[in-house]
Amino acid sequence: MSFHFREHPKTQNFNKYRLETQLFASLRCYNGMLVRIYEENPNPKFIEQAVDVLRKGGVIIYPTDTVYGIGCDITNQKAIERVCKIRGLKPEKSNLSFICYDLTDISQYTKPFDTAVFRVLKKTLPGPFTFIFNASGQVPKLLSTKKKTVGIRVPDNNIVREIVKELGNPIVTSSIRDEDDIIEYSTDPELIHEKYEDLVDLVIDGGYGDNIASTVVDVTSGEFEILREGKGILEVYL
Repeated sequence: MSFHFREHPKTQNFNKYRLETQLFASLRCYNGMLVRIYEENPNPKFIEQAVDVLRKGGVIIYPTDTVYGIGCDITNQKAIERVCKIRGLKPEKSNLSFICYDLTDISQYTKPFDTAVFRVLKKTLPGPFTFIFNASGQVPKLLSTKKKTVGIRVPDNNIVREIVKELGNPIVTSSIRDEDDIIEYSTDPELIHEKYEDLVDLVIDGGYGDNIASTVVDVTSGEFEILREGKGILEVYL
């Protein structure tokens, strides 16, 4: 005879609260820390440090091949909500993108697309592009939205790609913007740290960032429609 014991709901809630409290406490040791990582040869110790923050539900700021980004683990709903709050976005209406390590990750989050699109992706990625795809059923569950599209990035930057690789799944990403009417994006990691150290858990200094965002390309129809001109020049790959 076998017996099955089920936790009382109050016990389940207490255990969940205790776990969240422990994770929050473990994040406090980072406290908006600024860490220098060199793109040419990212220090595995610091990469693991960033991954540790993400796995505990933290929010980090990191370099890409365009502007600096702010993001978190795509599997952590509370962290996604926190990114949206920091950026002043409504989660259900936000246009958050995913940073993937390479093309093998993309198919999990997009509906099937044709060979012509895949050929261009192979030429352009890693690179300064955000491609908009029809989203798979996985995306609304992750973002708690009814969105039918998803933006995918594979930046040509070893730091953020190594973080994603070590984490084992993509991270949600949004650009770090500046309130300056002339300078749209912050480029100095030390100034970014000064501004965000009380809002995020870790800021990665990967050197000066660019002030030109990625080129956004909609491929939901099978055609290539440029929604925003940016650093990437798509025409040379078509």
